[in-house]
Parts: sequence; structure tokens; C-alpha cells
Amino acid sequence: MSLLRVLLAIIFPPLSVLDQGCGSIIIVLLLTICGWVPGVIAALVILNKASQENAYHH
Repeated sequence: MSLLRVLLAIIFPPLSVLDQGCGSIIIVLLLTICGWVPGVIAALVILNKASQENAYHH
């Protein structure tokens, strides 16, 4: 997880998960609409999961 992604997840969470698939974008967008904090948490969890999966493949 890069610093740019973390900052993007804090500023505008749906934009930070664009490359994670349509389902992730929709979930993060809905949570951001419900409240900014749940959207940020969901984006950080999704980004952390993606970075862990990439670490296992390398």
C-alpha cells in the first residue's frame, strides 16, 4: 500500500479502489455516502487486502 493510495483513500475513498473491481468501488461509494469514516475504513481494508495478496504472489 503506497502513501499516495492511503492519502487518496482518506480524501476520496472510491477513487483509491478504482483498480480493485466494480464491486469494491460500489461498496466503498455506498459506505462513503452513508458516512465518510466507513468509506475510508472500507477503502483501507480493501487496499490492505490487495497489497497482502500481491506480497504472497511475489
